[in-house]
Amino acid sequence: MKKIIPLLLAFFMFSHCNKEPENKAEISVPSKTWWKEAVVYQIYPRSFKDTDGDGIGDIKGIISKLDYIKSLGIDVVWLNPIYGSPNADNGYDISDYKGIMKEFGTMEDFDALLKGMHEKGLKLVMDLVVNHTSDEHPWFKESRKSRDNPYRDYYHWWPAEKGKPAFRPGAFEADGSGWRFDSLTNAYYLHYFSYKQPDLNWENPKVRHEIYDMMNWWLKKGIDGFRMDVIPFIAKDTTFPVITQADLDKNYHGRWDVYMASGPHLHDYLKEMNSEVLSKYDCMSLAEGAGMLKSTALNFVDEDRHELNMGYHFDGVNLGYIPGHFKKMDPNWSLVEFKKIYSDWDAVYKDKGWGTIYLGNHDQPRMVSRWGNDTPKFRAYSSKMLTTFLLSMRGTPYYYYGDEIGMTNAYFDSIEDYRDIETIAEYEKVKIAGGDLQQFIEDQKTGGARDNGRTPMQWDTKANAGFTTGTPWLSVNKNYNQVNVASENKTPNSILNYFRKMVKLRKENPVLIYGAYHLLQAEHPNIYAYTRILNDKRMLILLNFSDHNSNINLKEIETKEGTLINNYESVDIENNKINLLPYQAVIFSIK
Repeated sequence: MKKIIPLLLAFFMFSHCNKEPENKAEISVPSKTWWKEAVVYQIYPRSFKDTDGDGIGDIKGIISKLDYIKSLGIDVVWLNPIYGSPNADNGYDISDYKGIMKEFGTMEDFDALLKGMHEKGLKLVMDLVVNHTSDEHPWFKESRKSRDNPYRDYYHWWPAEKGKPAFRPGAFEADGSGWRFDSLTNAYYLHYFSYKQPDLNWENPKVRHEIYDMMNWWLKKGIDGFRMDVIPFIAKDTTFPVITQADLDKNYHGRWDVYMASGPHLHDYLKEMNSEVLSKYDCMSLAEGAGMLKSTALNFVDEDRHELNMGYHFDGVNLGYIPGHFKKMDPNWSLVEFKKIYSDWDAVYKDKGWGTIYLGNHDQPRMVSRWGNDTPKFRAYSSKMLTTFLLSMRGTPYYYYGDEIGMTNAYFDSIEDYRDIETIAEYEKVKIAGGDLQQFIEDQKTGGARDNGRTPMQWDTKANAGFTTGTPWLSVNKNYNQVNVASENKTPNSILNYFRKMVKLRKENPVLIYGAYHLLQAEHPNIYAYTRILNDKRMLILLNFSDHNSNINLKEIETKEGTLINNYESVDIENNKINLLPYQAVIFSIK
């Protein structure tokens, strides 16, 4: 988080307190910053645009689409990892923090991308992956050589003569274990994810300062911030005590992710990171909040703590998964619970800190398939409705590439279609347990298999949706002839052009950024209704999350002044009763 020095803060307060606002809706609000007002567009580089025919998206591909990205009206691009990597986990296993993955291009290509984005008024945020490295990183190669190697303590090792270490989860392993035996030095090393991703030892100050030096290097190059991958996991209790399920139930709500996010010196390290790096730049710092709770969120983003400046939670995207199954969805998830989750999280940041809002990313199924309705009849309406939600809530919105055209889940029929390390590992678990493998594949079609959100961008109706002239690394969705940028660009009422209109509406109305949020009729089973209020500016947002007509009675409609956006041509209002069509979304200005 940017730490504003007192002199600049005083100047900011003086200049804003003595300047007459152009209108009352633009009266200065506390801690007004660019990263609160931004709309962030996430690009998964491997799947965005390929220019050399190898089937893998590259940096030059992103450069070739900068005019398109700018046309969306967004402010910030977040890039998934493009660093040097052997690609065990699609770039989240880093072997060179200051290099570019050869499939993506060169550092010269990156410099051209950064320059091109800044020339167009766009900011660039990089993925920071520092809980772990690749096992092919030079640090780990040295660490493995001997117990007295200078790099040994860069990672977490457990000598085998002490017996098997206490269980820790390894998310991408068929046996579920986060410890891997290494015969070279007769010891186990820790990996919360794949065995190809050994966890760094942040308790070693040399490690921390290596990371701070690297972060400073990128920020001096001119990037605008970091999205920090599983950053709450970096701190560990290095005694590795036995943790029972009873301990988890008592102290960590039964969740391993909360345990892993509760290292004793976590916030000491984040404060140190802020002091050594983040406070020196006007940059964005986003925590991927795995294990973060409503009760702990402000520990990361309260401005007075000088750590990070925003985080995102998993409560929303975890809704609807059936316990005991790998990302198997219950299609009958409750809108009432959905509203409670987002309303409760909004309350966390009511007075301090800052939150985010998102419905999809590279680890999630496609937004319209998960939260809307991707049938031909309702795909466009429900996609627009979800966009209205994302861009009318408080918190910085994060929008995933392809969602602006309503891309859908892949609906792959075979495990051979998948490339994701997590899905393949879970398939092996089911196989080892003698489970129903076909049912597992069926579950992933609508569930959380990460490849659902990673299929190549659908640019046009040419071969491979215009993504590549070669063989794509992951199959293109079969519906690209109907769902693509080219056709939506020229259709005035398309999902794409609705997205642009909604971004424009948010930018022109600070009430949608800074205004107070008030939930209306929390128990309504089909309609999500709320107001946003900033001084004398008021808006009423109505969203029908169902595939049938639904109505709601609201006294707020008595003061309706105008319709600001509507994904249908009209809206039916009778006295105080509003009748919404399937997946209808409408925003009214009210007195």
